[in-house]
Amino acid sequence: MSERTLIDARGANCPGPMMELIATLKLVDIGDEIELLSNDPGTASDVPTWCEKVGHKLISKTKTDDHWVLVVSRSK
Repeated sequence: MSERTLIDARGANCPGPMMELIATLKLVDIGDEIELLSNDPGTASDVPTWCEKVGHKLISKTKTDDHWVLVVSRSK
């Protein structure tokens, strides 16, 4: 059964949210999910592009009020 880890990076500017995501992915097991909260507009495009490039799976990307909620699954 996979676990889900929350990263609340609201208030952090680029590249902070992405760096937190990368660091956390190294700590979780394959198949686990990370939920990233960010109000940095670049995160919404940077995370999906990075996931495709390195081979992790973007589960969802949703705009909620004043921030983005991105869920990434560790694939490798």
